[in-house]
Amino acid sequence: MNALQKYFSYRQALIDQYIKGDMTKREYLDRNLDAVLSLNIKPFKNIDTVDKALFNYQYYNAMAKDCKMGAYGEYEYSFNERMNYYYACKDRATLKVLELLDFTGVTAYYISVRSKELKNRLFEIVLKENNNTILHSTSELIKKRLTDEGVFESGTKKSLIDYYINHRY
Repeated sequence: MNALQKYFSYRQALIDQYIKGDMTKREYLDRNLDAVLSLNIKPFKNIDTVDKALFNYQYYNAMAKDCKMGAYGEYEYSFNERMNYYYACKDRATLKVLELLDFTGVTAYYISVRSKELKNRLFEIVLKENNNTILHSTSELIKKRLTDEGVFESGTKKSLIDYYINHRY
């Protein structure tokens, strides 16, 4: 098993622990960040596989969430600036995943959220042929591409991981 496979296996174990209630969302996020950083792998520049693109997605998502959790107090502007940078990198990784899959086996839709800031903005992307891997974005560019490819559904649905999405950390 290579390093990426080990990471994804460990991440799934963390998700299972979170679902069972063995850890809080914040603990999950902290452990996932530790796992991403412990690999000593920087985000891939040459993304030629879905696994590499998904690792980049997870890396940048973990870094953005870490900034978001620290974005309070006197350094708030700096944390928000870095958080936005990481989310933009995550969106580039998302688009790369979709392009590598040629938008095949993909479905996307807006999801119901409690957050006023994310309402009618956050959408879920399900990679049906990749173990129903779930990605999220608010990127209008990604939404346009999904719509152009005919895989963005109209209306709003409950997230497949609603217990996670609508739980504060």
